[in-house]
Amino acid sequence: MRIKIEKLDNFGRGICYVNNKICFVENALPNEEVEIEIIKENSKYIEANTKKIYVESPIRTEEDCIYSNLCGGCNLNHICYNEENKFKKEKLKDLIKKYAHINPDIIEKIEYHDRNHYRNKIILHGNKESLGLYKKNSNEIIPIQECLLVNPKINEIIKILQKEENEIEEALIKTSNDNSKIMVSIKGKVVNQKELENSCNVLKINNDFITKEQEIETTIGNIKYIESIHSFFQVNNTLTKELYDEVLNSIKDKHYKKALDLYCGTGTIGIYISHYVDRILGVDSNESNIKDANHNKVLNNIKNIEFIQSKVEDRINEFKDIDLIIVDPPRAGLDEKTRKYLKQISPKTIIYVSCDPVTLSRDLNELQEAYDIKKIKPFNMFPRTYHCESITILERR
Repeated sequence: MRIKIEKLDNFGRGICYVNNKICFVENALPNEEVEIEIIKENSKYIEANTKKIYVESPIRTEEDCIYSNLCGGCNLNHICYNEENKFKKEKLKDLIKKYAHINPDIIEKIEYHDRNHYRNKIILHGNKESLGLYKKNSNEIIPIQECLLVNPKINEIIKILQKEENEIEEALIKTSNDNSKIMVSIKGKVVNQKELENSCNVLKINNDFITKEQEIETTIGNIKYIESIHSFFQVNNTLTKELYDEVLNSIKDKHYKKALDLYCGTGTIGIYISHYVDRILGVDSNESNIKDANHNKVLNNIKNIEFIQSKVEDRINEFKDIDLIIVDPPRAGLDEKTRKYLKQISPKTIIYVSCDPVTLSRDLNELQEAYDIKKIKPFNMFPRTYHCESITILERR
């Protein structure tokens, strides 16, 4: 079936209409004429793949990844980078207008760095025969020898892990932001253990550390951070500093007395701004995150920050006399109770670090009952994917 693509959806799929139903087409761009193959249809929508391109869009670029349209890691390989950044900014504008009724002109210029080699982390999956990434919407494993998203140090480890004798169920690989340290955690059988041990700083196989070191040290700006294998850390090794600087520049002249850093991870943002706030309290549910956060506090000799291991929603009703709250929730955004108590706590400023424009728009729609949205700044932290990070500054009305 030959059809013309009208626009892109929020996941970077082409949109057209077939039999009066919306049809989402993988690997298709606006104004292209393509032949499609329908792979799913129900009463509301159709999903399809592109089989042939008759009229090609000028924003299409050559797909330089040999695993394009195979693994589920990237879905914007076929869009040139400038257009990818435009797409993400426009997506954010459309969503906040649709779901939060906010003037989209408030969104500032999108920040971005390199499209390749920006990730400091990857998780590979194995079935004792193949090791790689999952095919989209599937548990089928696509074996890979390298990934364009990760830094070259990680790709060196991947090649070692792909030795035929290994029987690996899962491999987690992390590097420090300057690529000087590398950490590997493996579930399964590794025959060439010595080669692997000589190639990384931290090696854990199943439940045992093979190396003396059990964590790596990384930096953001002038701040040092300890990172354990199972702790959360921003994966973009070049743009994270600009993200944190945006938070810092928003608060450094305001003289806040007491701040809450919710979903604080390993304490990275709270420690980054700690010299500009009298007191900070960080909350996170992950035990490994809080352990690293306390380690990072000592590493940087920070005296005015404390950390609590707890779900945010379990403690949010206890906090009072807070004049700054920073939230950096997972993609699910803020739960209903947390949104409610943010308004009851009523800080002067809320800084919302979001990795999902849909849940951000939902949350802003409720929070703006008491807060003015001063600015929204997008960051392309995940090039080649449809994901878009942003920072929103809210001031109490």
